This record gives sequence, C-alpha cells and structure tokens, in this order.
Amino acid sequence: MTFTEFFSNIFTGNNLALLGAALASIIAGMGSAKGVGMVGEAASGLLTDDPSKFGQALILQALPGTQGIYGLITSFVIILKLGLLGTPVELTFAQGGFLLVAAMPIAIVGYFSAIKQARVAAAGINLIAKHPGEVGKAITTAALVETYAIFALLISLLPVLFFNP
Repeated sequence: MTFTEFFSNIFTGNNLALLGAALASIIAGMGSAKGVGMVGEAASGLLTDDPSKFGQALILQALPGTQGIYGLITSFVIILKLGLLGTPVELTFAQGGFLLVAAMPIAIVGYFSAIKQARVAAAGINLIAKHPGEVGKAITTAALVETYAIFALLISLLPVLFFNP
C-alpha cells in the first residue's frame, strides 16, 4: 500500500464526519466537565457553612453542563445523517468535510462558554452565600452566557439538519 492510498483510506468523507461528531462531543464535553467542576468547588465551600443551600448551588453547578449536551446532540445528528443507526451512507470527502466544519462552532464555543459560564456561576455561589434571596439574579447572570452556546448549537445544527447526502 502506498502512502497516498493509505491516507485516502483514512481521510474518507465518513471518517471526516465522524471526526466532527467526536470533536463536538469531546471538546464541548471537556468544557462542561471543567465548568461543572469549577462551580462544584465553589459550591462545596458554601455547603460547608450552610448545607441548606444545596438546591440553589446545584442549579448553578448544572448550568455549565449544558454545553456538553449540545455537543452530544450535534454528534448524534451527524451520526444519524451517516446512517450508522440504520442504512449507512457513503459520503464524499467534501461532504464529510462539510459535516466536520459544521460541528466546530459548538465544539469551540461550547468549550469556552462552559468555562466562562462556570466563572459566573461560581461568583453566583458567592452571591448566595452572602445574600440567599438573590439566587434568581445568580442564575440569570450565569444563564446569559448560555445564549452564546445556544447560538453555536444553532449554527452547528442547521447545516447538519439540512444536509442531504
């Protein structure tokens, strides 16, 4: 097998699309895992002093986890388009590249927005530690960062949903 044949067998349209699906889940999931962990650390400090605030802290901790879910949704739709759960479809290199590029907005924005949202949510943990009645404000400020993850999800999903191999 020659060098060219080797790479042409690896870089197929289907493999590029699968790479996009994997990166959407992996990168956005890494951001969510890091974000949920950051808020969990802040929440643990709060709960040491006041365990009754667990419910409020849990909501704030869960918020950065949504970006990983968005990456998973994008991956699942790409896998459906490939027919891996039904009749497989053979994609050209260009079609696979299209799906790979379509997955990148949620992968990249999902990663960074999860971490930024975690910072806001951790600050919200500090807010409810001092002012327990302000949990709505803490959730609202953290949820505003979510807007950009939703935009990235839409930018990733719309081309994938309308893609017809």
